[in-house]
Amino acid sequence: EKQLLNHADNKEQRPLPGRSNHAGNLSQSEKKLQEAICVLLVELCERFTFFGIVCNMILFCTVKLGYRNYQAAIVNMCFVGTSMLTPVLVGWLAECLVGRIKLVCICMFLHFLGTALLPVVAFPFEDIYIDRRHILHTLTKREQKIVFYFALLTASLGIGGIRAIVCPLSAYNLEDCGPKELLSFFNWFYWLINLNSAVVFVSISYIQQSVARNLGFLIPFVSGLMGMITIHMVRGEMIYKPKTDSSLLTTFGVIASALKTCCMRYRYFNGGVTNWLDHAKENYGGQYSETQVESTKSLARLFPLFAFQILYRTCIMQIPSGYYLQTMNSNLHFGGFVLPVAAMNVISIVPLLILVPVLECINSCLFSSKDAGHSPTIYIVVGQLSAALSVMVAGFSEIHRKHFPQVEQTLSEEVLLVSSMPCFHLAPQYVLLGVAEALVTPSCSLLAFRLVPERIRGISMHFLTLFNGAGCFMGAFFVQTAHAGTQGNWFPHLLHEGKLERFFFFLGSLMMVNTLGFWTIAHRYNILNQEYTNEFRGILPEEKLLKHEKAIKHYDSVLESSPILSPMEKT
Repeated sequence: EKQLLNHADNKEQRPLPGRSNHAGNLSQSEKKLQEAICVLLVELCERFTFFGIVCNMILFCTVKLGYRNYQAAIVNMCFVGTSMLTPVLVGWLAECLVGRIKLVCICMFLHFLGTALLPVVAFPFEDIYIDRRHILHTLTKREQKIVFYFALLTASLGIGGIRAIVCPLSAYNLEDCGPKELLSFFNWFYWLINLNSAVVFVSISYIQQSVARNLGFLIPFVSGLMGMITIHMVRGEMIYKPKTDSSLLTTFGVIASALKTCCMRYRYFNGGVTNWLDHAKENYGGQYSETQVESTKSLARLFPLFAFQILYRTCIMQIPSGYYLQTMNSNLHFGGFVLPVAAMNVISIVPLLILVPVLECINSCLFSSKDAGHSPTIYIVVGQLSAALSVMVAGFSEIHRKHFPQVEQTLSEEVLLVSSMPCFHLAPQYVLLGVAEALVTPSCSLLAFRLVPERIRGISMHFLTLFNGAGCFMGAFFVQTAHAGTQGNWFPHLLHEGKLERFFFFLGSLMMVNTLGFWTIAHRYNILNQEYTNEFRGILPEEKLLKHEKAIKHYDSVLESSPILSPMEKT
């Protein structure tokens, strides 16, 4: 009755058809278009800033700060991992402790502060003179490192706030999209991000390395400033407010309550339930509702999928660490021109930029709008296999690189002894990792988004981000362990004196086992994906209305024919 009354009120309040109605619709559509463009611009500006910091961090740490190779790789991977984990932390703070508008202002300030402090570390103060005799200012190595770490921490916190509050996936209104539309969105979303990163790796890396290497960190500062101006222009309309019916704390609370109740019952009187998470339900002595527990159960089914992404993300993190060191110690001269080290990352991006349009054309030509095409698990298995092969190829490329004589090469005004092997010999390993990223990341995001109820889709994406961040820290742990356990032999400072290829072979072997492990459980997600696809086919508006009418008629017939109800209850 309330719905009918509201529907009638809406009819009475509708304006007469004419110019005003058309103008209202036009302004509403223009507003939505403006919001979508602003969100996308902020996303691109934030990624521009992020990739600008990451692209030459190893070169900066080794040449400017005097770090060893393994230390620079660990710093780079930890920064990437922290930038992945901070959106989850900031999202929780926005839900529970601090208001979203206040928190986004704090994160904007932190982002500005971090990107402004990085030039302080990078700028050559020793080259600035009051006159020919006096130096204006200098920073010691210790002060540079303190400012550098503080800048990275504040920048990562700011990046987390922008990703979590301003640019969450929920802001793109994906709730009513079918499987094919979702896969298309994730494909083009990551395509745009990688196109942006390709521009960054070519332009900023060249500026940082060759033209004005110490002014290179000013570009992330300018890019972050652009993003903050965009946020400020439309902050009222851009700040997305998610539904508050579920949260990350609720999910962790359900798991903790189930474990606590499960341990108590196992210890004392062994209650029989079909799933261990059912112990968190109020009916079984827990403190959470049926809906909250069932949502957590559907999310828990994705934990194996997320766990198999940890080692995959560790392999992807070899691009800004192990592969970067290989390229830095190879011949970068090409036709009288010295290539930027980070420009080789573009080779890993090109397969993604090519494969996404090709896959979109195949899906649009071969499959209908209701079909999702091939199962996403197939793409994940093939992509993880490609990542394993890439790391193996990197090991053989390292052996091949050592067979070339050493030559002198100048990078950032420092003369280094490097292999005379052209850096393009490393292209196959970059291409294989690019193919892996084009296949795995959109497909895994699709499964994490689709295979859970709508109310916890944001939480599911948070968990995927947590496991990806864990993969970055796992890569840093592997580098530290390999260097300490082999006394620097597996991850050496001078590559021609160590055995970096053994580290790659070890990581490739683990990735092969990881791929086989995921392949053994992939059928579970094929079944779930098919169930959700069939469910989507059956929830068209006409079919939902018919089911609703049939349910009402059946309910009325039960009320009329039920002998249990008294005449007073029937009336």
